[in-house]
Amino acid sequence: MTSHGVHFPTDASGTRSTTALAQQVVSDALRRQHPGWAQRALDDRSWRTGYLTHFRHLLAAGLPSSDAWRTVAADGLASAHRRMVTVDADGVSSPATDLLEVAATRKLRSVTVTGTGGPKPLAIPYRGEQLSGSTLTTQLSRWADAGVLEPSAVEAVQAVARHPEWLALSGQVVAALGAGSEMGPARTLLSWGATVAAVDLPGAAMWKRLLTHARQSAGTLLVPVDDHDAVRPDDLDALAEVAGGNLLTDVPELAEWLSDLPGTPVLGTYVYADGGAHVRLSVAADLLAQRLRRRRPETALAYLATPTDTFAVPTEAAAMARARYTQRGAASRATGQVLRMASGGRLLAPQYSVDDEVAVHDALVPVQGPNYAFAKRLQRWAATAARADGARVSLHVAPATRTRSVLKNRALAAAYAGAHHFDVEIFAPETANALMAALLVHDLSVESDTAPVSWEDEARGAVHGGLWREAYEPRSALNLAAVLGAPGALRRR
Repeated sequence: MTSHGVHFPTDASGTRSTTALAQQVVSDALRRQHPGWAQRALDDRSWRTGYLTHFRHLLAAGLPSSDAWRTVAADGLASAHRRMVTVDADGVSSPATDLLEVAATRKLRSVTVTGTGGPKPLAIPYRGEQLSGSTLTTQLSRWADAGVLEPSAVEAVQAVARHPEWLALSGQVVAALGAGSEMGPARTLLSWGATVAAVDLPGAAMWKRLLTHARQSAGTLLVPVDDHDAVRPDDLDALAEVAGGNLLTDVPELAEWLSDLPGTPVLGTYVYADGGAHVRLSVAADLLAQRLRRRRPETALAYLATPTDTFAVPTEAAAMARARYTQRGAASRATGQVLRMASGGRLLAPQYSVDDEVAVHDALVPVQGPNYAFAKRLQRWAATAARADGARVSLHVAPATRTRSVLKNRALAAAYAGAHHFDVEIFAPETANALMAALLVHDLSVESDTAPVSWEDEARGAVHGGLWREAYEPRSALNLAAVLGAPGALRRR
């Protein structure tokens, strides 16, 4: 990941501290709603583990009202934008917010790759089958009955199934930041005949795969290249060598390129990187979104929320989890009691209290670390702020998925392999990708009112894999899931 572009500020010692920035931003987000929590975040000397408490506070601080919810998001985003910097190739820093105004230093143009195939119907790949029609309806019902997704997700996917004409997203251009990512919808949308503007780092191998898929699909792929690059759309090898842009360094250039595209822009954030680079990319993506919406206010925004976060959940989800806990069999009760006593209450704790005014689900996973949680919270805040500003926003909780970036972490790979013991389904990337793409199509095709309570906007259409409706508080079952799943994870390796 480049050392210049959007970056963390330096402290007095010259260090670019991700921890210091996160503490300051979280504190700023909390200050107007809960000054005490704000100070605790700033004073925490064990952020690597302590962030779990503070990120739950971020959610709780916004629950009293929609105004409180929006204030936390707006204050957090403003703090991140105000504190982050952009670093040029010579190491000179400027405020990151300069990227909202500074002129582009070079021009990007589009190379259009037109697909030669026919549009594919809505079909969800699942365990070797392509689910469509009645088989899709049956599986959606099974998932809903098992608590794997919310009923609103079922309704949305079924609506898309009834309206195949929506799949091509006629008149819209989906600009996918992180177009090559496993969870990004670029390939699926192209197969349905949509137009996709792809943004990802230069890299011939990834771009060749995407370009080849686009050529074989029914869709249209718009590829950014430097204006002076004389490359033909039919020479995929040459195009793959020069395609791409760096979100961290090219915000003005990408914003100008996207603002000149025909059709209604849809900016989807699907970026991922390890460590602090994920935070940098999330900030850069939001600055790009703000700059694009200034030129094209009709721009819609799309995000995928991680299931390993903290959310307010519908009453029905919490009720199902409580019922599962109270209806455990005798053996499960006995085992749970022994484990809870031996662990001082840390293992197999019930997920929700009966007296919760609003049920809060907390699946923050320490092994993923504070930078991942921070980056994903910035994206949720960006969605909230844009929605408050009148933008069309698609944000859905995506299921835990066996992507390469997750499975390289052995602890998570083991926990995923054992998750089914706790009524949690881990999805294959192709299944999750198609489901989330269908939900995006729904949101871009149907007018939707803002929820009466702001947190409900995030709960609509959630595909959480069962985490919201399992009996146990997720962290209290994580280690047991890893133990149970370790043999299977080793076999897969």
